[in-house]
Amino acid sequence: MIELVNIKKQFGDRIVLDDISASFYKGKTNFIIGASGSGKSVMMKCMVGLLQVDSGKIIYDGTDFVALDYNQKKNIRKEIGMLFQGTALFDSLTVEDNVAFPLKMFTSMKPDEIRDRVNFCLKRVNLENVNQLFPSNISGGMKKRVGIARAIALNPKYLFCDEPNSGLDPLTSRVIDNLIKELTIEYNITTIINTHDMKSLFDMGDSIIYIYQGKKLWEGEKSQIRTSGNDKLLDFMKASEF
Repeated sequence: MIELVNIKKQFGDRIVLDDISASFYKGKTNFIIGASGSGKSVMMKCMVGLLQVDSGKIIYDGTDFVALDYNQKKNIRKEIGMLFQGTALFDSLTVEDNVAFPLKMFTSMKPDEIRDRVNFCLKRVNLENVNQLFPSNISGGMKKRVGIARAIALNPKYLFCDEPNSGLDPLTSRVIDNLIKELTIEYNITTIINTHDMKSLFDMGDSIIYIYQGKKLWEGEKSQIRTSGNDKLLDFMKASEF
């Protein structure tokens, strides 16, 4: 479980995150939604340590990430998997080397152990016999699956997905959704998804947080959205073909 307690972040005079508290649950797909510029991407970056909050707490299973020193934060980062919007694969590395990258960086595994783990992760995302291909040789959907394989290589407790369906066709988007949901349940991961894809939200969302102009305006389950009485949330959903 991850908890945010009164986190604030601003750039210059602009307040991007304004006293946000929220909870993200283990074994659940936790969605962050909101219009572009609402602050949801900044919130995710703060949660993984790419940005520092100005105040507040980010609590990973009882430990305040904000209060830790560099080495202590590194220990938690080892438990975080990240699926980036553009996959962020290294073009000069093969699929195998891309998935192996965090294993080589954060573990003392031997080469044969790394190879076995890479093969396991690629098989888990339904990709086999692609080890020696480069990102330029595979489709967008395959790149996303390689990104997921890399994200789960360290067997993370927390999985962050930034617009996982960006640039994908509807059919491939559903494949990625199903895969993320399966992995979340199978490994009991705390999964956080930042998205504009409302079909994904209604297909696989468990817990939803709605951010508006840096403030959390609503938190609940997808079944509660239609009866939330929150006009801004309902307007956002209608604009997103709710």
